[in-house]
Amino acid sequence: MQFRKPKNTLEGYASLKSAPVEDLTELTVTCPKCQKATPAAELTELLGVCPYCSHHFKMTPRHRIAMLCDSGSFDEHDAELTSHNRLDFPDYDKKLTNARLDSGEHEGVLTGTATIDGHATALFVMDARFMMGSMGSIVGEKITRLFEYATAHHLPVIGFTVSGGARMQEGILSLMQMAKTSGAVKKHSDAGLLYICLLTDPTTGGVTASFAMEADIILAEPSALIGFAGPRVIEQTIRKKLPDGFQRAEFLLERGFVDDIVGRKRQKSTLSTLLALHEREVRA
Repeated sequence: MQFRKPKNTLEGYASLKSAPVEDLTELTVTCPKCQKATPAAELTELLGVCPYCSHHFKMTPRHRIAMLCDSGSFDEHDAELTSHNRLDFPDYDKKLTNARLDSGEHEGVLTGTATIDGHATALFVMDARFMMGSMGSIVGEKITRLFEYATAHHLPVIGFTVSGGARMQEGILSLMQMAKTSGAVKKHSDAGLLYICLLTDPTTGGVTASFAMEADIILAEPSALIGFAGPRVIEQTIRKKLPDGFQRAEFLLERGFVDDIVGRKRQKSTLSTLLALHEREVRA
């Protein structure tokens, strides 16, 4: 029997102050990059960015939505959808239960509509706490439905990715989500609508090989790991040492794989500006 209490309610956060670190206001958080400690309350005010080295801590989907979207504007879609162990994969039911308890969410992605500075958009945000944001059939289904909704209602889409790749426990059912989501992205694009994707640390595997890199504008958080296979796997395969910073956002920016690196303090204003430019173009 499970006695652990979810870390946050399924209804989500009403404001930035409702972020998970609210329960840790008397404690400090040590940065994994510079090893310096910051009071959790201060880190919340800084949007999860280390004040010493600018390391971007992982952010929960509802915290990110509260940071970006106009207050009370987020309308969640398909909240009831959740994964099942269709292939009877060993221990998958237990992993799903633990993921729901750890994240307080039904699935590894939140989808819905919102406004950012008054600009309407569809939005999806992946959740690193739910099996490391891995893409199963329900994650793919929710993202596909969001693009279909956005196409039908002439809305742009903004996506935030964080993922370890396709969910091995669902086999081909997980892998086929790459094609399904890509098809929905293509129909949205054919309708002349804008898709912006912001890659966070890490974005890897089948997510990178599909909808994460198919956006009209591809942004990334500083130092985010972005790739298909990880650096260690590649080094072991080619038996060569990779360059410093390989697959980090800055490395990809230099080589044209992402359009810009945008820290959290600039994300809302950047997205608002891009949405405004798109609205102007559509009206023209």
